[in-house]
Amino acid sequence: MNIDRYINDGQDPKVAEKLLLKLQDMLTADEHIHYVAVQKMPAVTLFPDSIAVTDKRIFFCKSTKLGLATDFEIFPWNHVQDLSFKEGILGAKIIVALTGRDEPQVMGYIPKNQVRKLYQWGSDALAKQRRLEKQAEEEPTLKIMPPNEQEDELTLKLKKLKSLFERQLITQAEYENKKNELLSQL
Repeated sequence: MNIDRYINDGQDPKVAEKLLLKLQDMLTADEHIHYVAVQKMPAVTLFPDSIAVTDKRIFFCKSTKLGLATDFEIFPWNHVQDLSFKEGILGAKIIVALTGRDEPQVMGYIPKNQVRKLYQWGSDALAKQRRLEKQAEEEPTLKIMPPNEQEDELTLKLKKLKSLFERQLITQAEYENKKNELLSQL
């Protein structure tokens, strides 16, 4: 794996590589990691936390058990209400406001240059999600056709399901599961 593109901003190469290897197994077929940010605390950081941004989700990765395990909190972009950051003297913190949660998800001690790029990638992904949602709302409703031209209910459901998948509103696994469920009704 080529990790060079993920460590241009002072990320710890060992932490980034370890994280990227774990994330590879969690990504969907058409999902790509765009950026990884790694904590850097004022003193020696033995087991830093990190954040990864993909085109579909944001991963908060917290090191546990003396660095032998990682707890992941994963949020799809359609659950993110807002993304912001605050810079301080010893770094910056990223703030992610989530739908249905009173408290935002926060991670501090991210180097300032990394938090800016994290914000940039996250904002782009969030804007893309908003465009997809707006496009879904603006789609015309299905026209009623004469009875001999009407598509059966199952066909309409399959077309709608495929449309949701193509607009990246559901994952490939969700698409396949629901498609198989609908086809089993034949």
